[in-house]
Amino acid sequence: MITCWPCLMPPKLRILTKIPSMTELLFLTLFAHLQLDPNMENHPLLFHMLRTGNSLEIIVRSYKLLVDLDKHFPRVYLSQSSSNSPSKLVVAKEAWSPFINCLDNGTAEAGDKESSGPLDPSSFQLLIEDVAEIISGTKLQAANVEPLRKMLLFQYLVIVFEDDFLPRNASTTWNMQRESLLSLLLGSRKINYKSLMKDCLAIICQLSQLLHGEFSNHLELQQSTQSKLSRNCHAALSLSLFGVLKDTCVSIEKLLVMIMNLDMARKKADMEGHTTRADSPRTPLMEIILDELAYNKDSVPLFFKTFSEPKLKLEIVVQYLGKYITKPSVRTRKTNDYIEYETFGGALKCFSNKTGIKSLMKKIGVDVIQFLLAHGFQAQLSILSNGNADANISGDKEGGVGALVDLCHAFISAFNNFINTDAHMEILSIGKEALFTAATIIAAKS
Repeated sequence: MITCWPCLMPPKLRILTKIPSMTELLFLTLFAHLQLDPNMENHPLLFHMLRTGNSLEIIVRSYKLLVDLDKHFPRVYLSQSSSNSPSKLVVAKEAWSPFINCLDNGTAEAGDKESSGPLDPSSFQLLIEDVAEIISGTKLQAANVEPLRKMLLFQYLVIVFEDDFLPRNASTTWNMQRESLLSLLLGSRKINYKSLMKDCLAIICQLSQLLHGEFSNHLELQQSTQSKLSRNCHAALSLSLFGVLKDTCVSIEKLLVMIMNLDMARKKADMEGHTTRADSPRTPLMEIILDELAYNKDSVPLFFKTFSEPKLKLEIVVQYLGKYITKPSVRTRKTNDYIEYETFGGALKCFSNKTGIKSLMKKIGVDVIQFLLAHGFQAQLSILSNGNADANISGDKEGGVGALVDLCHAFISAFNNFINTDAHMEILSIGKEALFTAATIIAAKS
């Protein structure tokens, strides 16, 4: 069961591999050893434990040790800058990776899908499909550690992507960005890119429904007839599963954010003429998100309730509204009331037209419009509050306060025009909260 371990173990511990019942004791001994002597050679062993462990303790400790070792031994990082030289991107080319070498090579050796070896792109897609299937199930069995194992494996791989991509993205050099693990994975011919992205969206929406609903309705807490676990053990597994679900939700959002940032980096490189034929075009993730949200409007509140990155969230809201806002076919010199539709402020101005509002209500629906307005307001408010305003917002304190107040006035005006269009409209709680926030800011700043 663990025959691949001995070559990576201290000699005195190898005898324990011959006793299956000693697996957990072996791991605990190894855990103490690894704490005293951390090095890159321990990665394959810990990765094997993470992928094949049958106990909660082994799976969780393997995951934590892998994360800790990656912090001590980064594969990619920016060197410290000095007065004489700027920071440089450092890549440890010989470092171990949970993915097989040459992710971009269509003829590369297949990854180990079932046991302990590094994964190839198709293995990663299978993992995403498994996670989506687990989360979409009507019940999550507390007695089963497999969901925990797969979700922790996914979380670890996202950390690997993040540690590799963020320093490369900070370098703003397309040659470095295109060589990131994430870019190589998404460009691989071994995956169905659109299917992978749709599974990721399904996961974030299902997790939103699960975590913001009644978790107990989805979790089977009753002890299985085949299980010998105690009630206390079931309770521990249930709490662990809930925590892992929350962390998985954070990880899937991080993955989506990285992919959209990679798309923006590629678009910028393309405009500057830095891309080549090797940079095969693919549909930007934001377009896929917009299409999926337009196709399934029930997923709109679930997605925005969970997706929190303000700039990207605001961009999705603006583009979603822009798909349905009626625009003048031709702009002439006499057009004095021209509206910039590509900003949230411009979208709010469109709610001054009663005919346009009715058209939006017919195309999108009353509830979806409320969610878009409220989440767009929250995202714009977050951007302004953090000082990340656009060029039209001055950086001084008075200008920042003025921008906040202007935003709140515009939001209240647009929302009032919207609800006055239909006297029988029910205002959702998220709409009421956004209106209350806007009114409070105006009162505090005036």
